Amino acid sequence: MCDEHTQHDADEFLRRTGMTRRQFGKLSAAAGMAVMFPPVANAQAVTETDVEVTTPDGVADCFFVHPSTGRHPAVLVWPDILGLRPAFRAMGRRLAQSGYSVLVVNPFYRDARSPVVGEGASFGQPETRNIVLPLAGNLNADTHFTDARAFVGFLDQQAAVDTGRKIGTTGYCMGGPMVMRTVAAVPDRLGAGATFHGGGLATDADDSPHLLIPNTTAQMLHCVAANDDENNPEAKNVLRDAYASAGLSAEIEVYEGAMHGWCPPDSQVYNEAQAERAWSRLLVLLESALA
Repeated sequence: MCDEHTQHDADEFLRRTGMTRRQFGKLSAAAGMAVMFPPVANAQAVTETDVEVTTPDGVADCFFVHPSTGRHPAVLVWPDILGLRPAFRAMGRRLAQSGYSVLVVNPFYRDARSPVVGEGASFGQPETRNIVLPLAGNLNADTHFTDARAFVGFLDQQAAVDTGRKIGTTGYCMGGPMVMRTVAAVPDRLGAGATFHGGGLATDADDSPHLLIPNTTAQMLHCVAANDDENNPEAKNVLRDAYASAGLSAEIEVYEGAMHGWCPPDSQVYNEAQAERAWSRLLVLLESALA
């Protein structure tokens, strides 16, 4: 999870690369959606729409993108602490081009419509933290469960979704616990879950996500940042033991040289090589678990 430890690591990374926070912000804003992912093999034409999903707590503004023809397995995407923004729209679009009907959500809809931060914003900026930390603080295990059920229900009503196939879910940073609670909230529909630099997956709290593993059936992928593992090396072992005890398939790997937040292309510590590696593992998981 984004905190003072991960931000200190990010600041050290920028220092080593000779870049200031201000320079990074300008570079990120200037790049905008000029960030180009490698081409998708056999990319499908996609249709994208801004949608509104009714939940028990209001109406969530979300981004829905899917192949333009046919019905496809659905994937629910939980963004990191900076929320639904152009980078995550691009990631959702890329996943749809690989043959999935993708809903990227605004987890902060109770308080604000997306985007909650401007292009070029980073967690390293005090003004950005002042926006997103209170928003994240308003979410908890209960909201994760109710939102998960609402978003899965929305997906199952869409003509572009093949309801005969299981649903997948992915989450980044604070989205990691949301993934684990989603696969527990609707276990009969969720076939795959993937977390990327997810924070707080295995803690001492009574509502720690790892305690829900016995109530799930999904195949799981956990891609762990090297510095997150350094700060809490036991977390991965707790996860491995919990999955083994439940007899569930889970790939848990520490990505060497990758720092917390390495996957989104607008991140301060974006690591393209390791992000692409993690993306390839996601595609393998979805292809096998949602078949």
